[in-house]
Amino acid sequence: MARKNDLAQGADRAHVAWRRLPAGIWAIGFVSMLMDISSEMIHALLPVYLTVGLGASALALGVIEGIAEATAAITKVFSGALSDRIGRRKELAALGYGLAAVTKPVFPLATSIGALVAARFIDRVGKGIRGAPRDALVADLTPPDLRGAAYGLRQSLDTFGAFLGPLAAVALMWVFSDDFRKVFWIAVIPAVLAVALILFAVREPARPKGQRRVRNPLSRAELRLLGTTYWMVVIVAALFTLARFSEAFLILRASEGGLSLMLVPLVLVGMNAVYALSAWWVGALSDQRGRIGLLAIGLGLLIAADLVLAFAGGLTGIAVGVLIWGLHMGFTQGLFAALVAEAVPPELRGTAFGMFNLVTGLALLAASVIAGALWEAAGAQWTFVAGAGFAAVAIVGLVPLARRLTRQADAART
Repeated sequence: MARKNDLAQGADRAHVAWRRLPAGIWAIGFVSMLMDISSEMIHALLPVYLTVGLGASALALGVIEGIAEATAAITKVFSGALSDRIGRRKELAALGYGLAAVTKPVFPLATSIGALVAARFIDRVGKGIRGAPRDALVADLTPPDLRGAAYGLRQSLDTFGAFLGPLAAVALMWVFSDDFRKVFWIAVIPAVLAVALILFAVREPARPKGQRRVRNPLSRAELRLLGTTYWMVVIVAALFTLARFSEAFLILRASEGGLSLMLVPLVLVGMNAVYALSAWWVGALSDQRGRIGLLAIGLGLLIAADLVLAFAGGLTGIAVGVLIWGLHMGFTQGLFAALVAEAVPPELRGTAFGMFNLVTGLALLAASVIAGALWEAAGAQWTFVAGAGFAAVAIVGLVPLARRLTRQADAART
């Protein structure tokens, strides 16, 4: 009964937040959605295109995916810090979306693994430029009591795009008789629309009067001001990311389990459908009930997903594991963003999100390489078992963070 009440409260909270959230949050959400439609149309097909079409190994795929995401993470540090220094977020976010849109035509034009790696690399640089300024801008636009809902909404719309992208890829692969390049060309269109939307529909709020100016956001003195709570959030997120390797391995698991080439993108369709449906109401519920308990549930779901994917004997079991994986994403990604935004001074939010993404991006690089190596050496089963082990360690890391947040809340009340 208590669980049903929590779900009902989450739905009610999401309904109220829907009316109160600023228009700029909705615009940013739709920008993310359009760019994800474009990116996931490509990403849903890229692992199979690389391994089947161009002969890359699973280990090579892990290295490519890890380097691509780590590149984005490193770029986020500097773009986030720059947004703090100049006191502006929108221009850098628009630049990042623009760069990603410009590089999309490279994917259908590429004829070798090297060219595709370069295209993926440049695309992720664009993601890196926009990521931290955009996430800081969400906090700048949103009232404090709606931050969980705001990050949840952006994540839901972003993930809805990640749901539509692979679905479109499946349909277009059928229409174009498995012609990868034609599908990649269609993916250019939503990317261009995303750039237009952020340029004309998002308005950045004026800098608050009296807010401290930051000259060197990456100096030791400024990084120290981020505080112990922030760094504890970063450590827990890094442990979590070691368990959450690239979703490319979900695609390979389904392909290994017998899913046909044309239907492989349905893996991301199912995962992202659950992710999109859960992220908003989880974020809204966290504004009322707290974030740590929901994060613990999310990590428990990741352990369950890993174990199901490790020991599933057929496509039905793999499908269940993929759906649980999507649910764990809905319980975690927006909550980590909200915790980062709340842990640091407003003038350092860009730097905070940049450093957060650097650490988690390096963890993703390590996770993807480890996953690829385990896959090559011992098979899919041990890859997912190892992921479950890292997730269990991350749950343990939530305990001191929860205690610190409780002490801070008690001190604020007194």
